[in-house]
Amino acid sequence: MPMMKNVKSARKALVSKAARKGKAVVSKGGAPIKASRASAPLTVSRPELLVQGSDRAFRSLVHGLFGFFARHEAIRSGHGARIGLVGIEYTVLISIGHLTVHEGDVSVNRIAEHLYLSGAFVTTVTNKLLQRGLIHKTPDPNDRRRVRLEISEKGWARLAELAPVQRQVNDVQFDCLSASEFKQLSDMMERLIDSSNRALRLQAYFADGAGDAAPDGTGSQSQPKLDLQ
Repeated sequence: MPMMKNVKSARKALVSKAARKGKAVVSKGGAPIKASRASAPLTVSRPELLVQGSDRAFRSLVHGLFGFFARHEAIRSGHGARIGLVGIEYTVLISIGHLTVHEGDVSVNRIAEHLYLSGAFVTTVTNKLLQRGLIHKTPDPNDRRRVRLEISEKGWARLAELAPVQRQVNDVQFDCLSASEFKQLSDMMERLIDSSNRALRLQAYFADGAGDAAPDGTGSQSQPKLDLQ
C-alpha cells in the first residue's frame, strides 16, 4: 500500500508539473492523463505575476480590467448618446477640442497617435463629424497634404451641453483614487499600452506560424494601430 501511494503521488506531481508548462502527459498505453482542475495550465510565467506559484491573482486582475473597461465603454457611449453621437465619435470630437486648446493645430495623424488608432479610421470618423457640422477641415497652409481639424461652434456647443453631467459621472467613476494614485495609474497606463503593443506583435508573430518561441527584439517595431468602434 505505501508503494501504491508513492506511485500515485509521483503521478500527480508529474501531471501538475506538465500542466503548468502546458504539456500533455500520457500513460504507458499512450492515453492522455487529464490534469485536475487544481493543476490547470498557468497563463503567465513571470515570477512577478505569480503568487506562491499560482496565477489566480493575475486572472483576477485581468477579469477585473475587463469589468472596468466594459463599464467605462458603457459610460463613454452614454456621454456620446447625450449629444447624439456614438462613443468613438464623441471621443474623437472631445480629443480634437482638448488637443486644440493645449497644442494648437491638430491633424488627423495627431488624433490617431493620441487615441492609438489608425489614420484611416480617424479620417472616417472625422468625415462623419464634418457631415454633422461639428468640425471644420482646412488645408494646412504650410503643407497641403496635411489637414487641420477644428471644432465648429456647433461642436463646442454640444460639448458644453454635455460637460455638467459628464463632470459628475467622471468624478464618481474615479472617486476611489487619491491624487497620488491618479498619477500612478496614469503612469502605469502608459506602460501597459506599450507592453500591450509588444504583446500584440508577439501574438501576430505566433499567428503567422512562426513556432512557439519569441523572437529577439519583439519590442523594437512601431506600435500597432487599432480600429475601435
